[in-house]
Amino acid sequence: MSPLESGLTPAPDDTLGGPPAPAPRALPPAATTPAAGPLLDDLAHWPPADTPAGPFALVPVDPDRDLDRIAAWMNDPAVAAFWELAGSPEITAAHLRPQLAGDGRSVPCLGVLDGVPMSYWEIYRADLDRLAGYYRARPHDTGIHLLIGPDRDRGRGLGTTLLRATADLVLDQRPRCGRVLAEPDLRNTASVAAFLGAGFRYAEEIRLPEKRAALMVRDRAHRHQL
Repeated sequence: MSPLESGLTPAPDDTLGGPPAPAPRALPPAATTPAAGPLLDDLAHWPPADTPAGPFALVPVDPDRDLDRIAAWMNDPAVAAFWELAGSPEITAAHLRPQLAGDGRSVPCLGVLDGVPMSYWEIYRADLDRLAGYYRARPHDTGIHLLIGPDRDRGRGLGTTLLRATADLVLDQRPRCGRVLAEPDLRNTASVAAFLGAGFRYAEEIRLPEKRAALMVRDRAHRHQL
């Protein structure tokens, strides 16, 4: 799963009150979360990244706060075609629950740009994931799943900008990680193009039970060359 397109346009007051604030203050992480664990090097406290579009932060999901928003994004036909989570909020909750109750090997996050939640991310240990059975995994490989929610944020290169920023965050905050990976559906050409624009390379086609995927890789050794 790695779509870059979904479709809920937020209401005008979707900035969570007041003038935009730096993202971590706008949406603090839940008090207890696997995101504060060692498997992803305390993702809950990663700093925001500076991007041309404004400060961007990964904020661990709090289902009481975020479920309706994420479920609405999942019900857009463009994203449902790839994530297959359309339906009631309980369907989205069931998808989030194992991650939120797990050991921290996969952390669901809101992407908060200039104080506004506008995307959903999953940062996960690819080497500890079922994905490791479909490629030659290396210790601490880190994977990314992504969707962008508001219509106004799609189709203008923002996905590429945020993918590059997030990959850089992973490499900066996880010194043992040598590669950032993604496995978008081969049919999702917009997603594949965004990863390529963000400095990922196409490594190979892999056949997962639910899709044919493009294995995209951003290598630490080449991060400043692409």
